[in-house]
Amino acid sequence: MNIVIIGAGVAGLGIGWRLLQQGCGVTILERFQPGTGASWAAAGMLAVTAELEDAAEPERALAMRASALWPGFAAELEEASGRAVFLASDGALLLAADAAELEVMAGRAGEDLKLVGAEEARTLVPLLGETAGGLWSPREAHVDNRALAEALAIAVLKAGGVILPNEPGVRIEWQGGRAVGVLSPYRRYDADTILVAAGAWSGLLGDIPVAPVKGEVIALQPPPAAKLPGPVVWGEGVYCVPRHGRLLVGATVEEAGFDTSLTEQGRDKLRGAAEALMPGLKAWDLADHWAGLRPKSPDGLPLLGQFADGLYVASGQYRNGILFTPAIADEMAALMLGKAKVIPEFDPRRFA
Repeated sequence: MNIVIIGAGVAGLGIGWRLLQQGCGVTILERFQPGTGASWAAAGMLAVTAELEDAAEPERALAMRASALWPGFAAELEEASGRAVFLASDGALLLAADAAELEVMAGRAGEDLKLVGAEEARTLVPLLGETAGGLWSPREAHVDNRALAEALAIAVLKAGGVILPNEPGVRIEWQGGRAVGVLSPYRRYDADTILVAAGAWSGLLGDIPVAPVKGEVIALQPPPAAKLPGPVVWGEGVYCVPRHGRLLVGATVEEAGFDTSLTEQGRDKLRGAAEALMPGLKAWDLADHWAGLRPKSPDGLPLLGQFADGLYVASGQYRNGILFTPAIADEMAALMLGKAKVIPEFDPRRFA
């Protein structure tokens, strides 16, 4: 089977890798460089607890499947690519804003979530300032999302796939009501099956209901002898992720079309929130500041499945694209090969 994938983020690359392992021919078109969209801009949290508190049950189930797959997926990918992805299960601390919120959090405590007071919270993260405490999730993990994208690209190429950077898919070609090819600015690519995994840009290829949501992130550099927090810290509307000697703080949420310009307002909001959690960060230097575009569907749930005859979609992961990577790779490959059925809540045709 000859498959053309539009988009070389972690979704398109992961699905392509799994399809290659099943003997398919795979060509991936990418408008920029592989892994430089939302996959690059993310902070790499595998946040089953913090991001999915109010999630619908199908999305929560997908997150739990993905979380369980991650250790094996990371090991397999590192062996296939020769590239480390830095999966770390250092836990996450979700801080309460006050005693009332801590009381609400107590209702969530259980086998995998422990309610901690102020003293225990500061033992877990000595940088913390005044706090009421929060929830400790010892199994939460994070991964280097940029290394992940690089490893997936290497794995695709080693498995015999073709990746074409700086060559966007700009139009789907149809014949008798079936998608049969993709036009780039340079040529036409015939395909038995086409997959749109173009993230925030998926909606530019037809009636696929995906819109971009901008998010800004900053990175703080500690002074000499200062130590990064071990776990991921959530609170004040931000997350703080230790990564290779820096602390990533994100992320803003703004519906601004395809604008990825950086703003002083976004930078100051993120830094102010992080310093409210950990006052010592006021002495840390601003090392970097960037923005990316998350793909969001009208109901906030992913689009995973067949969109039309010969055309599939894997998009709309919104804030959880890195977490979902191994589950989406497995499930979309199975769907495209006729070995699985679409999850109704994720059906891309549900808005028709």
